[in-house]
Amino acid sequence: MRGLRRTLDRVPELLFEVFSQRYERGSTIVTSNLPFEDWTSVFSSERLTGALLDQLTHHVHILEMNGDSYRLKQSKGRRRKSERVKDAGSQAVPETIDPDTGELNSGL
Repeated sequence: MRGLRRTLDRVPELLFEVFSQRYERGSTIVTSNLPFEDWTSVFSSERLTGALLDQLTHHVHILEMNGDSYRLKQSKGRRRKSERVKDAGSQAVPETIDPDTGELNSGL
């Protein structure tokens, strides 16, 4: 377990190393549900976080997407379907996914 802990402690440094090697050599896509100001809590070092963000945001296109989570919609749809099936006496119900909302639709 100590070896794993040492590796986990080094993850921020290793991730920084990966981004440093990719810097100005190729495209890199990064997704996060945290705003940049909260990245220090993940990387545990303000200096390392600043250096990482400096490289990541140089020559960059930032796409900020605010909206409902597709996975959350699916999860809620599955939960509702499960509850309807229980209420219907556990009979099989055909289902489809609405491409506009991501919700599961069933025959109930």
